[in-house]
Amino acid sequence: MKSFLAILTAALTIVSGVCAPNHAVPFERLDKNDTLLLALDLQVGLYNLARDLDPTLYYNNLIAHAALAQLFDLPVVLTTSAQQGPNGPLPKEILEMYPDAPLIERQGEVVAWDNAEFRKAVRAAGKSQIIVAGITTDVCEHDILALSLRAEGYSVWANVEASGTTTELIRDVSNMRMEAAGVKLVSLFSIVCDLMRDWRNTPGSKEVLPWLIQYYPIYGMVARAHAAAINNGTIIPGEGGLV
Repeated sequence: MKSFLAILTAALTIVSGVCAPNHAVPFERLDKNDTLLLALDLQVGLYNLARDLDPTLYYNNLIAHAALAQLFDLPVVLTTSAQQGPNGPLPKEILEMYPDAPLIERQGEVVAWDNAEFRKAVRAAGKSQIIVAGITTDVCEHDILALSLRAEGYSVWANVEASGTTTELIRDVSNMRMEAAGVKLVSLFSIVCDLMRDWRNTPGSKEVLPWLIQYYPIYGMVARAHAAAINNGTIIPGEGGLV
């Protein structure tokens, strides 16, 4: 019995060590001067596999992910998987944003990091921080690719709102695996605010608020409502005491 308990304790220790989050990873902020953005297999055919988010919301999120690089002048690497087949090309909105960005059209590699041309493009950017999003969360994008980047020494931010997979269970398990490896799971708005840092910066309120109206209206409309109140507003009875 004693031997069995010792074996069980040892096994639980190993499992907890593998599954526990990597708390040794230091807190790190995004630096727009040291950041690369990846758009991974955000293809029109693969889009139909993204069943873990509302489809209309998700499409807006993936376009917004790509648009981050325009807002903050980040280098971009685009990649697709077997786009001549059912996976299809990238949405034309993304292609029109970056007509001159590297576009790695993989013909067989499931995971982008297994492609030599993709690895070369990432390394050529010369950045240590990488923002990723793609389809699917568990294979082509977040999980295996993000872990590959971590193994190479990159700091990785995974945009959870712009990545999709077939079920919520698969999404959650994949995110747990990445988090345990030190990948930072973040929202679109979190990325925007971390890259901007201060509304008085450039890009700051002048550039970011119009961007938010288009891609993140839940906050953009806060600014629009304030502007409307200043331009057109009149205090009505009962409102004066509210502010």
